[in-house]
Amino acid sequence: MTVRVGIVGASGYTGAELVRLVVGHPELQLEYVGAREKAGQRLGDVLPATEGIASLCDRRLEAFEPQSAGELAARVEVVFTALPHAASARAGQALLEAGIRVVDLSADFRLTSAAVYEKWYGEHPAKALLGRAVYGLPELHRAELHDARLIAAPGCYPTSSILPLAPLLSAGLVEPSGLVIDSKSGVSGAGRSAAPNTHFPETSEGMRAYKVAGTHRHLPEIEQELSRAAKLPVTVVFTPHLAPFSRGILTTAYARAMRGTTAEQCREAAREQYREGLVTVLGEGRVPDTLWVRGSARAHVAYALDERAGVVVAMCAIDNLAKGASAQAIQALNVCLGHPDGLGLPQVGAFP
Repeated sequence: MTVRVGIVGASGYTGAELVRLVVGHPELQLEYVGAREKAGQRLGDVLPATEGIASLCDRRLEAFEPQSAGELAARVEVVFTALPHAASARAGQALLEAGIRVVDLSADFRLTSAAVYEKWYGEHPAKALLGRAVYGLPELHRAELHDARLIAAPGCYPTSSILPLAPLLSAGLVEPSGLVIDSKSGVSGAGRSAAPNTHFPETSEGMRAYKVAGTHRHLPEIEQELSRAAKLPVTVVFTPHLAPFSRGILTTAYARAMRGTTAEQCREAAREQYREGLVTVLGEGRVPDTLWVRGSARAHVAYALDERAGVVVAMCAIDNLAKGASAQAIQALNVCLGHPDGLGLPQVGAFP
């Protein structure tokens, strides 16, 4: 039976991607599109890609307030929330109390510790829900996602960092200390709102690091999930970079190899971990490229061993708006509802 869904925060980049993917999904029916600042505007004016689809482009973005969640429950069964942190928590709490399943794309439910959340984001409006949320990375939390009522879609940088490293830590192929993660993201990761540092002339010909030396908010999320994989506390050095393209993340991680570890063992550990899901493990001599996964719900991971330095180089490419956000949110919902991971999701990148 088709599931009726809504999107709160449909006017941003992740919201726009959700609209695109939900409309193409055979088991989901888009019943509600909500926004804050752009409420009342025609969807075709806010998201011009919907023009020409009469049943879609002429809809009006509706205003959402947490107190209206009860009314929305008569229209939808699932809501994707794509709001800033804290606002998503308030919306999610109200929607859950109204009996609606929630898939949240903010950071509000990704961290299990309220203290850690508040260190990085401030006061949490719905602390009691942290213990109920399931981290929506299907390749690592499949069993927990079954029939979950609250799903926390992972961040884009964490997805590209966790996927190549988790199998190695779980298998004991690398040391859990001294991990270094270098990530480069397209400018769409900064969101749709204009800012000087994401203005085209300031990004198109250069590349820069930002939020360095342990100051990026995705860091505790990465450490939380890698610690789960390693079964002991893990601390990483994480440096994100803004790269001169629109979509995609390329992450290169460096981990000290345990004695005897080979690159093929790393690939085998990843293949075993990712027998189910939307992760492709590339063969020997191949390295990921963001262009190969542009618009795709898949992740590409690869491994090499620097024998001279005794370091495993673990790489991952994703589309930050797809596997790094909206497509992964739908993948998690697919698993939650008992569907195949890739149902309704594009798995071939838009190339070139």
